[in-house]
Amino acid sequence: MLILLSNDDGYQSAGIAALARVASGLGEIEVVAPEQDRSAASNSLTLDRPLAARRGLNGFRYLNGTPTDCVHVALTGLLPQRPQLVLSGINDGANMGDDTLYSGTIAAATEGFMMGIPGIAFSLVKKGYAFIDSAAQAAGEIAAALAPRLLEQPMLLNVNLPACPYDQIRGWQTTRLGKRHPAQNMIPTTSPKGETMYWIGPSGGARDAGPGTDFWAVEHHYVSITALNLDLTHLAGNVQVDDWLKRAL
Repeated sequence: MLILLSNDDGYQSAGIAALARVASGLGEIEVVAPEQDRSAASNSLTLDRPLAARRGLNGFRYLNGTPTDCVHVALTGLLPQRPQLVLSGINDGANMGDDTLYSGTIAAATEGFMMGIPGIAFSLVKKGYAFIDSAAQAAGEIAAALAPRLLEQPMLLNVNLPACPYDQIRGWQTTRLGKRHPAQNMIPTTSPKGETMYWIGPSGGARDAGPGTDFWAVEHHYVSITALNLDLTHLAGNVQVDDWLKRAL
């Protein structure tokens, strides 16, 4: 099996190196990842300039683009063969709840899934890569267990790994996405030219984090696994809009 690895933290991150170690036991791996940290790039493609693909000293290919760029370019000509599975991560920090809309980690797996290839996005829920070896071991086990089934029935999975020693991981739970509070205020600063500039503020805290959610699972040392659906159609909303128009027109 040929496996494509990508991420949004960059090709030199500790997370993708750890994922490559465990994924190499599942088959042949190819890595195509961003040159730099492109966290929160979501599903963006670079269309205003060409992209360069290079190979780093660690042997991994990298692009001067987004996570979506990396997987898209890999699948549309860069790789000599089509992979059977896309793995993304291991991200430096959680991708739970509303994070999934912004996450470059999930976007990399999503791009493969949109092209018919199953994908799994892995994230370690606390920044700093503490317990990365434990997280990688759990990620490898999850990937090995699910890969044969995903080849038969492609899915897009979002996996969040608890930040704890391996022997304290209590197992896995399939979960729904929780929700966060609204983001905190932006942070103003001043440029060397005296202009007012703005940093995006940090994410809000968990709002919907009860049993059954991804937040609850990792807080209680379970691996959280959420199957994602890309169909954004709001069927009940369509019915409501149709009714409004019939009444008004």
